[in-house]
Amino acid sequence: MLRLGNQIRLTPREVDRLRKITGIAPVGVKSVHDLDEYVARCKRHYWGTSRETRLLHWLIDEERQALLISSTASLALRNEVEGAAL
Repeated sequence: MLRLGNQIRLTPREVDRLRKITGIAPVGVKSVHDLDEYVARCKRHYWGTSRETRLLHWLIDEERQALLISSTASLALRNEVEGAAL
């Protein structure tokens, strides 16, 4: 995921992975807020308390967290490189 402040851009690989996990394409996800809305929409679509539903909600949360962590790590690395160049 590419990130600049609150704006994000999902890579084709990430879009495909989210679609495979949820069955719902992340159309129009252009900010962290949009990503959170997409996650909430998916969880509402797959509602319930069954073991399978809880597992799916967990997978959705894990994927969201992984996306945010990877974008934060990329940003930190970029800041280090820019700081070293100065």
